[in-house]
Amino acid sequence: MIARFRPTVVQACALALVACVCAIVALPAVAEDGTVKLAAQPGPVLVTGWDDAPQYPTTAAPLYQVVQAMPMEEQWIAPPDAAASHGVADVHVAEPVWGAPVITESCPPDVWFWQVLPDGLIYHSYWAGVREPRLGILAFDERGSQSFWDGTLGGRVGLLRYGTGASIFPQGWQLDVEAAAIVRLTLDEIRDFESADYRVGVPLTYGIDNWQFKFAVYHLSSHLGDEFAIANPGSLADRINYVRDAIVLGASYYPVPIMRLYSEAAYAVNIDGGAKPWEFQFGTEISQPGPTGLQGTPFIAINGHLREEHDFGGDINTQAGWLWRGQSGQVVRAGVQYYNGKSSQYQIFDNSEQQIGFGLWYDY
Repeated sequence: MIARFRPTVVQACALALVACVCAIVALPAVAEDGTVKLAAQPGPVLVTGWDDAPQYPTTAAPLYQVVQAMPMEEQWIAPPDAAASHGVADVHVAEPVWGAPVITESCPPDVWFWQVLPDGLIYHSYWAGVREPRLGILAFDERGSQSFWDGTLGGRVGLLRYGTGASIFPQGWQLDVEAAAIVRLTLDEIRDFESADYRVGVPLTYGIDNWQFKFAVYHLSSHLGDEFAIANPGSLADRINYVRDAIVLGASYYPVPIMRLYSEAAYAVNIDGGAKPWEFQFGTEISQPGPTGLQGTPFIAINGHLREEHDFGGDINTQAGWLWRGQSGQVVRAGVQYYNGKSSQYQIFDNSEQQIGFGLWYDY
């Protein structure tokens, strides 16, 4: 039986060997420096997404034009010297089986186009706003009381943008989503969990020139910590169900590159636990604009927050220190904070606090 099928098996093995050899020969060659050398194919084409006219004053050839295809016999894809000098373009090399590689130039900064999960934000969170979505930790001493940790675990990302492709100062429309848990722990050997405020929101933002605008909805609820409830029997009977479901309108303006001014108004359509509909925020931020590099730059931030449940009193928060800004506008800050007014935790929103502390913050 085996002898009968032996010729067929031998032929199949021979065909498989030939196919493997052909596949190996067709693979791109890899040079010692790690670059890939392709077989002869049609040359790369520089594709224009707009017209062929120069987008900026220049003495060189236009940036956006169709380049004559070149032979590929001895051409290397992304050699080290060429890759280093190609600083004004995003290079996308298609796999050889899908046809000639296509190289596309970056969009001019004034062109608006659709972007999914865009890089950067149009309307940034307020640095001195204590209920903004961020990653942060603040160790502070409350005058007349004890010391606490206030930690924030949150974030904010862009989902969809119709606007420019800039990361730090984009223009256009953008839809974001944000969420944060703002918790308070005692600053002692026990680290009791005292309370937590939870916030989730969906901002729609718009940026034009030096202006940014925000329309948002958010939900906020406050909760008593379980360790506090255990340490204080009967406290659950006194806990409040502080809730806000609010609509927000905000505006931000840069009169000069180093300074930001902002204000916003929010009206809660659903409230509970002593909350009232209206609240207002306003403030300023001062720092060197743009990416800072390793050396960083100093900053100052001030935020005022007025609430209807306090007859439009509230709190003021001041921060100063050092920051580092990345290529996408994200900011890491370290500095001191002075907070004075009604509590930053809504579970005890009617208490007055005076805080002096040191914080680390990662802001979006």
